[in-house]
Amino acid sequence: MRRSAGLAAIVVLAAVAGGFLWWRSQAPVAVTVAAIERNVEARLFGIGTIEAQISARIGFQIAGRIVSVSADQGQILEVGTVIARLDAAVQQARVQKAQVAMQQSETALAKARALLERARVNHHQKQAIAERRQALVEKGAATREATDEARTQAEIAKADVLVAEAEVSVATVARKDTAASAAIEQAVFDQHTLFTPFRSRIIARLKEEGSAVNPAEPVFSIIAPETVWVRAYIDEALAGTLKLGQTAFVRLRSDPNTIVETEVVRIDEENDRVTEERRLYVRCKNCSPEHLARHLGEQAEVEVVTRKIESGLFIPLYAIAKYNGREGTVWTVEDGKLHRRVVKFGERLLDGRVVVADKMPDNVRIVINRDATRLREGRAARMAERAP
Repeated sequence: MRRSAGLAAIVVLAAVAGGFLWWRSQAPVAVTVAAIERNVEARLFGIGTIEAQISARIGFQIAGRIVSVSADQGQILEVGTVIARLDAAVQQARVQKAQVAMQQSETALAKARALLERARVNHHQKQAIAERRQALVEKGAATREATDEARTQAEIAKADVLVAEAEVSVATVARKDTAASAAIEQAVFDQHTLFTPFRSRIIARLKEEGSAVNPAEPVFSIIAPETVWVRAYIDEALAGTLKLGQTAFVRLRSDPNTIVETEVVRIDEENDRVTEERRLYVRCKNCSPEHLARHLGEQAEVEVVTRKIESGLFIPLYAIAKYNGREGTVWTVEDGKLHRRVVKFGERLLDGRVVVADKMPDNVRIVINRDATRLREGRAARMAERAP
């Protein structure tokens, strides 16, 4: 009797369990479906560093000993500002010597021009005498010997003019030579002073007073502060939508709570073959002086806005099977039933979602459940809509 009752209880429990399992497998399953979102920005993420488009390491063109350094790190200086000097005592004496030589050549040129003028006056006088003697000969009032002598004196005076003209030419060339020598000495003297070649911010002061330097040895490292930008790297698999002029937002590692709006100003024509990334450069649109004074080499996070999607469905990657970057398989609810559908996708958002590129029929909704173990083809579904 007890045995029969036990068997009956087991049969009842088994029936109840089977009925529950059948109901669980056949009853409509609760699913979450994606809702349409509007005005969503598609962004690309990259890591970069602060750099300067125009930078230089500057030094003297000649060797010498530094006697003064008048600039330091962080200073912003206008073009042509003196920032260092070499000992120029010897070269200054050479400049003075060259100036004296130039003065002597100018005096010699002035003398040669005076002698030329005298030779021309003498020639004019001798020529006039020769002409008068010739007229007297024709009248019989003078001898031909006196006339020939006057003509000879005129010819000699003419030759003297030619000699004087040559002397002037020689003196002119000599003056140009001494002027060139003086200019060379002055140029060498000027090279003892180091100027900023453009409006500059001093990045590093590499030499101090008393240091001996060789030609072209760097004394300062400088940049043009208005050319500061961020060089960032974007995965080339995602970089196809990059364009010049796109807005980008930069967050510096030293100031993570501040987001700076920038603009894409350059995209390199050649990708990095090792990292398979595309290099781009963004520059602040309206930066304050504090941002112009940032430290070069500091890391920065860059988010480039490639486009704004006015309306679309955005599906998390965990809800897509066999995703290859272009398409994948998703669960859909069609007329209240679950189905599998291959869907094409577009841009990938930074939060891991991708936009649906296909136009979905009105009766088709895409499931975004994280757990898909209870989903099967043809099963009834009870939908709840939300944006992931």
